Amino acid sequence: MASSSMSSRNSGSSWTAKQNKAFEKALALYDKDTPDRWYNVARAVGNKTPEEVKRHYDLLVEDVKHIESGQVPFPDYRTSGGSGSGSGHGNIGHDERMRSMKLN
Repeated sequence: MASSSMSSRNSGSSWTAKQNKAFEKALALYDKDTPDRWYNVARAVGNKTPEEVKRHYDLLVEDVKHIESGQVPFPDYRTSGGSGSGSGHGNIGHDERMRSMKLN
């Protein structure tokens, strides 16, 4: 998946969520051995050149390498809700959090 932070680094070319989803699907469809891979990916995404999709892919690979090498810290979601004692989600169990979520 291409992160939203990548779009700002992509030399002026912004990517919508819809384009990123199309990009992800196209990467799964057109692997590294596909002739004219970047042309096909660009066509699947729409409004992007083969050079733009290749650059977007290169940035994605760079981001993944940074994550896998530990250069990007994992977010600590447990501490974002408060100081403990039940204020926030840090001290409640997974089942309790799932029950407290409002889905729809």
